[in-house]
Parts: sequence; C-alpha cells; structure tokens
Amino acid sequence: MDPILPAAPWLMALAALVSAVACVAAWRAVPWQGRQSALVMAAAMLVVAAGGGDAARGLLLGAVLLLSAMLGTIGVRGTPAAAACCHRALVSLVMAVCAFQSASAGSSSDAVATSGHAGHGLNGVLSIIGIVGVVGVVLWTVVAEWFVEPVHEGRAATLLTIESWAMAAGVAVMCLGF
Repeated sequence: MDPILPAAPWLMALAALVSAVACVAAWRAVPWQGRQSALVMAAAMLVVAAGGGDAARGLLLGAVLLLSAMLGTIGVRGTPAAAACCHRALVSLVMAVCAFQSASAGSSSDAVATSGHAGHGLNGVLSIIGIVGVVGVVLWTVVAEWFVEPVHEGRAATLLTIESWAMAAGVAVMCLGF
C-alpha cells in the first residue's frame, strides 16, 4: 500500500524548519529548552525526509526526540513559556512514537509488505498512541490560539503563533502521510 501523501516526509521537514526558524527568531521569548526542542525536531524531520527507514535509525531518532522532549521542560514550570515548552515536548513525544513505530515496522518484513514501506502502517498500539498524540497537538494548538489569552505580544506573539501552527501542521501531515 502506498502512503496517502507521498510528499509527507518533505512536508513534515518543511513544517519543522518553519517552526524552528520562528522559534529561533523569537529568541528572547523562548527559553533554551524550547529552542533545542524546535531545532532537534527540525533536524530529525530532515533526517527522516532525506533517507531510509531502517530500524536502527528509527530507534536513534526516537531516543533523541524523547530526550529532547524531556529536556524541553526542565526548569520551565511557573514561567510564561511553560505552556509553549510543554506543547513542543508533546510534539517531540509524538514524533518519537512515530520513530519507534517506524523502527518496529522496519524490523519485520511483514510490516514492510503491509504498510508499503518501513514506516507507519496504522497498526498496533504505537499507532493508536501516535494518532491520539496528533489529535492532542492539534486540539492544544486550537485551544491555545483561539481561547487562551496570549502570553506574548507583538512580533514574539506572531512568531510563536507561526511556530505552533507549523508544529501542528507537521504532525497532522505525519499522520496523513503514512
């Protein structure tokens, strides 16, 4: 079976790059924890888009994204940036789940035959967790942007809005693409 959206890896990488650029451009409004999360996600998505889906690569990317998610929330509790850092961490976790799913699918030849590649055939518990995570990220973005009073104003608010929507679009494409 072919992926639903063949260009999904490159669209995910583009969304991650837009998110990372917006995050870095909002420099003072984003603590180092948030910047590292955005940069690690962008690098991981470029690696995914650029090359094969072997199990070792999926495990390594998943571990790096998981570590980045954990680092992304260190010391931000009680700060104005806490919600955005937790949002980035959730996106990193969803991407880590997908990387682990890719690694588990890539390690068996049956999965390659059923999913069409060593990627995200929608099977198993990891896929369900991934889909729930994607829905959670998109809902979080909608609620944060439409119903919650913004923490930042002006240019920083615009950049963080772009970053948030780019992350949500990236994980949505990830879900649709595989």
